Amino acid sequence: MTALKNDRFLRALLKQPVDVTPVWMMRQAGRYLPEYRASRAKAGDFMSLCMNPELACEVTLQPLDRYPLDAAILFSDILTVPDAMGLGLYFETGEGPRFKKVVSSVADIEALPIPDPEKDLGYVMDAVRTIRRELNGRVPLIGFSGSPWTLATYMVEGGSSKDFRKSKAMLYENPQAMHALLDKLAQSVTSYLNGQILAGAQAVQIFDSWGGSLSAAAYQEFSLAYMRKIVDGLIREHDGRRVPVIMFTKGGGLWLESMADSGVEALGLDWTCDIGEARRRVGDKVALQGNMDPSVLYAKPDAIRAEVGRILASFGHGNGHVFNLGHGITPEVDPAHAGAFIESVHELSARYHG
Repeated sequence: MTALKNDRFLRALLKQPVDVTPVWMMRQAGRYLPEYRASRAKAGDFMSLCMNPELACEVTLQPLDRYPLDAAILFSDILTVPDAMGLGLYFETGEGPRFKKVVSSVADIEALPIPDPEKDLGYVMDAVRTIRRELNGRVPLIGFSGSPWTLATYMVEGGSSKDFRKSKAMLYENPQAMHALLDKLAQSVTSYLNGQILAGAQAVQIFDSWGGSLSAAAYQEFSLAYMRKIVDGLIREHDGRRVPVIMFTKGGGLWLESMADSGVEALGLDWTCDIGEARRRVGDKVALQGNMDPSVLYAKPDAIRAEVGRILASFGHGNGHVFNLGHGITPEVDPAHAGAFIESVHELSARYHG
């Protein structure tokens, strides 16, 4: 494999010395970029873009051609796994993801297959291989999946939800059924992420977007327990390097200690956490990724720079910080503002290293 020209991101995840704090953005290949919108129009729709390895590669590289980012993230969607389980993913304009089939009974859960990453999700593995080849060592490539709980909410609700009423009703009324579903999803995600690692992903992130909607007890039992299962089953060394794992529970700031005990290298933080406080709580065990409010990018570049400076100062001197937003960049952001953000991180962080 080609030697990495910039390994800052991987080094920071392993709490090794870096010259400046590495930075990437969740959803960095996205609708805020005109070049992304052009590629999506060429593909026809979102899933056609995901399922075409050349176009998925094209949009993965677009933000890297525009900005000095320290990592690339595979262009895909967390819902590819339930789609491969036969639920029929589609996207309604203005409404987000939907499934043709909904999981509502024990029989539905028992009928779900565990997808084979190469046979059933080969287009994702082909995208990983294509991106790694085209990156040619510029920066590391991040693979990812949704967490079992997050995927389960979409499968039981049939799409996005504000209150998760069907998923939570199943969790409390029929916990055995929910556990059976989550166990199948944990097996599926483990094999999916291992497939991405074997295809060339150099770090992986588990997106637990909706774990923060759970009570403290339910989070431990129905979200974190299954992410731990995944972490225990992942390939952790490949191509002669450690493959770091990042766990990100949006709204999980109350539970950082138990997340840090899960065996991952890093925790993602949303913007409601103070990163300095998080470092005091768990910085001896894990690196931290985050955590600027994505809405700051709607402000002028001077305000963005000030907020970057505040977060860097809160984390303080030393290693183990990957700068990111506290969630994905939103479609209406001015690309120049994203550029100001990335440049500010590199420029202002040098004083905290060395």
